[in-house]
Amino acid sequence: MCSAPDQNADLPAGTDLSKESVVVGKVTSRGSPVGGAYVRLLDGTGEFTAEVVSSASGDYRFFAAPGTWTVRALSRSGNGQSEVAVGGPGLFTTEVAVA
Repeated sequence: MCSAPDQNADLPAGTDLSKESVVVGKVTSRGSPVGGAYVRLLDGTGEFTAEVVSSASGDYRFFAAPGTWTVRALSRSGNGQSEVAVGGPGLFTTEVAVA
């Protein structure tokens, strides 16, 4: 069976933030974490790139190239999105509030 990697807050062993760009964050509703949300990564033109399911604590993670990205969350609690600009290697954090 194929599935997405565990979306916890810890980065996978061997992640080198001096060479890799990682977008991380949390899906929330009224300040509480939303687990089980479908979190999508869209490129600067709005094209679908990747999808993961948020962890029970609302966490998600994507490895992304430099550019402007939209993170969109779809859940039973509602939908929401956030923009994040990835300028190069490093850790880029954005919260997605759903309503």
